[in-house]
Amino acid sequence: MNATMITISQDEVGGPEVLKPVTAPVPQPGLGEILIRVHAAGVNPVDTYNRESGVLVGAPPFVLGWDVSGTVEAVGAGVTLYEAGDEVFGMLPFPHGHGAYAQYVLAPTRAFVPKPENVGHVEAAALPLAGLTAWQALVETARIGKDSSVLINGAAGGVGHLAVQIAKARGAHVVAVASPRNVDFVGSLGADEVIDYTTTDFPQTVRDLDVVLETVGGDYPVRALDCLRPGGVLVTTLPHTLADVLPEAARRGLRAAGLFVEADRIGMSALAELAATGRLVPTVSATYPLEQAGAAQTAKPGRGKTVLTVA
Repeated sequence: MNATMITISQDEVGGPEVLKPVTAPVPQPGLGEILIRVHAAGVNPVDTYNRESGVLVGAPPFVLGWDVSGTVEAVGAGVTLYEAGDEVFGMLPFPHGHGAYAQYVLAPTRAFVPKPENVGHVEAAALPLAGLTAWQALVETARIGKDSSVLINGAAGGVGHLAVQIAKARGAHVVAVASPRNVDFVGSLGADEVIDYTTTDFPQTVRDLDVVLETVGGDYPVRALDCLRPGGVLVTTLPHTLADVLPEAARRGLRAAGLFVEADRIGMSALAELAATGRLVPTVSATYPLEQAGAAQTAKPGRGKTVLTVA
């Protein structure tokens, strides 16, 4: 193993130009840790947010990224789950465990699970953060199940397109909201109804649902309360939008929750099982080499996820 590695680091917050390749020592795993040789790293909107502000990760210098798929290179003392050569994927602890934009990364052993053999590293790296967000929002927070009715706003995005598939795998009836160019794509994911938001104002037309998953923001969270039946649940992936929502939700007898994703082996195991059986298939809109992390972060958002490949 090389004694040094390449990371994409930044010494200041700002635009994509602050991301620079930096040579660093390859770390050694400690108690309860595994050293992973990174094959692919997912790119998420929160990466850009922290590149520009550092608000969740602190002052620079830092290396961004939470999604990892790769091969175990070494294990620390006391680790029994894995050995060198095992292929794994998972999410580094959010937000302070960042560091996926690198050739090697240290990770808590139990934040990672075996990568399904039928899923490549690029696709596996697209799953953890967005997939766990969808799983924790729908399954653990809203507790959807068979015959639940769910609306997913932003259904073609990183979280949304996985949320559609997770909800269908749980037996829910899914109403998905997307742009005109993504209507057919979202329908192909299994959504029972697809709404083109440019022609239909869904908060005015959809009623009596059990759950709304909101990923867009703006005035949608408050307006989406109209879609819920009494006792229904609104879950947003943008907790800062809840200030105006909570009082109105309480007045109507509804529940509203804002979710920050957490590293979770149980959730990762569930995602791995769905992926292994073909019920959860991530869409990767683009891949970039590690050294082009800035371009990956600033590329026009497409369907699903963007992924860095690591040599």
